[in-house]
Amino acid sequence: MAEEDIYYIDGRFVPAGRAVLPVNDLALLRGYGVFDFIRTYGGRPFLLEEHIARLEESARLIRLPFPWPREEVADIVRQTLEKNPVRESNIRVIATGGPSPDFLMPAGRPRLLVLVTPLKPFPGWWYQRGVKVITVRGQRSIPSAKTLNYLSTVVSLQEAAARGAVEAILVDRGGVVREGQTATVFAWLGGRLVTNREGVLPGVTRALVLRLAASVFPVEIRDFKIGELRAAEEVFMTATNKEVVPIVRIDEAPVAAGRPGEGTGKIMELFRDYTARFAAGVI
Repeated sequence: MAEEDIYYIDGRFVPAGRAVLPVNDLALLRGYGVFDFIRTYGGRPFLLEEHIARLEESARLIRLPFPWPREEVADIVRQTLEKNPVRESNIRVIATGGPSPDFLMPAGRPRLLVLVTPLKPFPGWWYQRGVKVITVRGQRSIPSAKTLNYLSTVVSLQEAAARGAVEAILVDRGGVVREGQTATVFAWLGGRLVTNREGVLPGVTRALVLRLAASVFPVEIRDFKIGELRAAEEVFMTATNKEVVPIVRIDEAPVAAGRPGEGTGKIMELFRDYTARFAAGVI
């Protein structure tokens, strides 16, 4: 029998099957809390400091106290990884809303959780042939915060799956493309690599891709509308767990020729090279 994953739960390391929260925690009652998602390369947490900084900022944006120094959180992440001896892992760092005496308002006692599980790669064909996404109307209420409230995400991804797609792209009332439910969207428009300026989560992988791309391609950070996205030369999405995924179909229409383009291939190559060097301890 495989050993259980070990989680860090509010000051204690416990087997996953014994990891519990009191039922009056606002994470359970109201979806009030924040989290960040990290993965390892070569067993090392990738861009750990950037993810913890975003977690802290997410907490600030929803007025959730965050009493843990960043280095303390990083140390807890490393300790939890050491207790889960697998080669590559997914890491979820969560700050819950904590107990609430009236089941609504926070009492200022958040809880910190770190959940480490084995990495489960996405299918290889995603990267070789590209994927289909759908579009849905909407925008997250606090786009810059990575919160536990995933109601619209779960509903939209169920719809996407029913239509043979893997992601749902949010488009606001004005027709402006915002982001995927779990990813950032990039498009080549007029030979320039474009991604959104506002109304999106500040993706950690997005920031790295922008940095890598800037040395090879002209990059533009601006809002763009759904019509531009549908007419794009190439489209791809980025996320910590997905890395760089070509998008070849939006709703029922192909993107350009309906196959991954050369620009996206170059971005994927740059990203793979960077993470390989990180895994080898070179960076």
